[in-house]
Amino acid sequence: MLLVTGASGTVGREVIGLLPPGQPARVLLRDPARAGTISGRPGLQVVPGDYDDRRSLAAAMAGVRAVFQVTCDPNRPEQDQALIDAARAAGVRQLVKLSALAVSDPEADDLITRWQRDSEQRVRASGLCWTLLRPRAFMSNALRWADSVRTASVVRALHGTAPHACVDPRDVARVAVRALTEPGHEGRTYALTGPEPVSPAQQVGMLAQVLGRPLRFEELTEEQARQGLLRRYPPELAEALLASAARQRDGGKALVTGTVARLTGRAPGSFRAWARDHAHAFGDPVPAAH
Repeated sequence: MLLVTGASGTVGREVIGLLPPGQPARVLLRDPARAGTISGRPGLQVVPGDYDDRRSLAAAMAGVRAVFQVTCDPNRPEQDQALIDAARAAGVRQLVKLSALAVSDPEADDLITRWQRDSEQRVRASGLCWTLLRPRAFMSNALRWADSVRTASVVRALHGTAPHACVDPRDVARVAVRALTEPGHEGRTYALTGPEPVSPAQQVGMLAQVLGRPLRFEELTEEQARQGLLRRYPPELAEALLASAARQRDGGKALVTGTVARLTGRAPGSFRAWARDHAHAFGDPVPAAH
């Protein structure tokens, strides 16, 4: 039996969809009524659970061999520890932890990276077998541009020429499923990237080609970006995101690894392919001329 947490997130949903047919699995959700279509998957149980409710965690862990762990609230490290404690008490053998590649960057010291480092350390100290997945940022982050693309054919972002080896979350999920279902991944740390570094402006160009209509890229100043972030996040998180963008500007996110291909036997997906598969989110593509 496997347990998947973070099922409401991008990678968690993909993990569920990629589990082998017949693989018994549970999905931990605070509100199982929000399970949607995943509740109908054969062999899948949707169970209620709250990281602040240790009894619900214990019930969810019963009979579980491996857990896909997505870090919870960065301001609530005790929730992470509660999940680990429940796994250890239930005799879980392995934790497959979704982390971030910035953890390995000595220049990265922002709030988000420190949080992920602390979370990784709790996993390492758990006494359980573990596997750490460290992806670059997901290609699906481009979905934050969807509204402005649909309504104004424009994307506004920082550092338009900054290279970034962003990764398709489906590839991260493929690696996660391998780590959850195959032996030999214990004690391993996997750096996961896409096949090439692409800048925001290049992403917009690829998206325009997929949609068959022109899109405009407008580069934000740092202050414009800060004000936009502050409308959505607390100040310390906004500054962490700006620091992350600065590392990308300086080339700190351009390195490509071959880990996805080595572990899955298939080349990692390109941003162009991801955009093609998600074009509907940005508006219908213009039909090709005949």
